[in-house]
Amino acid sequence: MNISNDPTSPPNEYDDNYPDYEPCSFSDSNSVNFVVGPYIHSIICILGLVGNSLVILTFALYKRTKSMTDVYLLNVAIADLLFVLALPFIVYNEMYSWPMGQVACKLLRGSYSVNLYSGMLMLACISTDRYIAIVQARRSFRLRSVSSSHIICFLIWIFALLVSVPTFHFYHWYEPSHHEITWFNSTEEEETTDPQYVCEWKFDDSNTASIVKVAVPSTQLAIGFFLPLLIMIFCYTSVIITLQKAKSYKRHKAIRVVMVVMLVFIVCHLPYNLALLYETVSYFELRDCHAESSLKTAMSVLQTVAYLHCCLNPLLYAFIGVNFRNHFRRIFQNLCCLGQRYLAPRHSSRVTSDICMSTVRRSVDRSSRTSTSFLT
Repeated sequence: MNISNDPTSPPNEYDDNYPDYEPCSFSDSNSVNFVVGPYIHSIICILGLVGNSLVILTFALYKRTKSMTDVYLLNVAIADLLFVLALPFIVYNEMYSWPMGQVACKLLRGSYSVNLYSGMLMLACISTDRYIAIVQARRSFRLRSVSSSHIICFLIWIFALLVSVPTFHFYHWYEPSHHEITWFNSTEEEETTDPQYVCEWKFDDSNTASIVKVAVPSTQLAIGFFLPLLIMIFCYTSVIITLQKAKSYKRHKAIRVVMVVMLVFIVCHLPYNLALLYETVSYFELRDCHAESSLKTAMSVLQTVAYLHCCLNPLLYAFIGVNFRNHFRRIFQNLCCLGQRYLAPRHSSRVTSDICMSTVRRSVDRSSRTSTSFLT
């Protein structure tokens, strides 16, 4: 428990006997958030929206889910897409007041939690599927089926929804009453008389607040990071050992891909989750304004690095495979054909269309003969 009053996180409505400390300004943290919020997060939203939309579009129009990895890739793309769609509203809520009401507040925060858990657990499932396909190759045909992957994905979404129930329940839309909130769009000289509503935690008593504010991040750390991390380390380490024993000219490329996947996951998520672990463990400790401001600045920057992973997932898990790249290329070929069909002169449109369709067919024939694994 820190001794400062965070202007972006309103105080708990239940605490009437809290001592009156002078509020911290958090000028350094606010300056970082002002840059990270509207600019860097906008880039993440655009890249994540384009990349994951292309993955979903490719599965919908050109590539059918023929393996467990395909099913998991599709669900990861859906989770990441829903996350980047919610991210602008989360950033707006952290920088300004929340004008959209109670239902939108709960849906926003709850969907963020659901997509976080589901996306991370799907990545663990992909590593498990690669482990079974490569390390347990003799038993892979019996253990891997598309129907079972659909069941697993359904159970993961249900599980993510269940562990997100506290977020749905305890986030509320309300007007803080104990002190004024300093928003990024206001200056020190301004005095806003209009009601400023927030979408934040709200509790009925201090005991509930203490339990939830420790239990929720602890669950996020355990299920949303450390469990997938341990599964990925075990599975991909076993895959690398098995590939090193294989006498194939593709093994070096496959090993590099696996190591890049693990490295990117660790670099993106480990720093933020370690900072979150420190914040959770030291929740009941008193911190001065400088320490609190430094922690908030670090959390803001490291959280943005973690958000980058939703942009990198399409590159790491989808477009790195030859088969997926061929389908992706086919999308642009069809778009070019449509453009040439409507822009070319009428007498040459038929010839142009025939050439385009011939090119597309050759691309499809090549892609149908390639592997679906993201390791090739």
